[in-house]
Amino acid sequence: DRHVARSRGIEAVVVDLLPVLDSVEAARAHDELNEGAGLIADQIEKVSTKHGLVRYGAVGDPFDPMLHEALMHVQVPGYSVQTCSQVIQPGYRLGDRIVRAARVAVADPTESPDAVPDDVSSLTSPDQS
Repeated sequence: DRHVARSRGIEAVVVDLLPVLDSVEAARAHDELNEGAGLIADQIEKVSTKHGLVRYGAVGDPFDPMLHEALMHVQVPGYSVQTCSQVIQPGYRLGDRIVRAARVAVADPTESPDAVPDDVSSLTSPDQS
């Protein structure tokens, strides 16, 4: 019971920190972290990682509705399976639990996978007598 209570307590704090981590990521992307703020951001990320928080979601990942939340679908040539074409907000996992699904744009398949004919006779060549 203590282990479960501790895990839930950590999860509650980590979930509350997700907007802070999003802000840190946005500031880094725009190169807006100066020396002091950069050190604080590094410490926040280090503590969250220490407790098992893992960020996931990348362009090119196969779309998995158990891990990703599709915010939009786009048609991009060259895909045969649903693929993450843009990560709008990364997902986070705490141990084996998803605490926030990655929010993504999904490239829908534009090319069909190799079709297997239903009629086996079409696979054989006709007799040439």
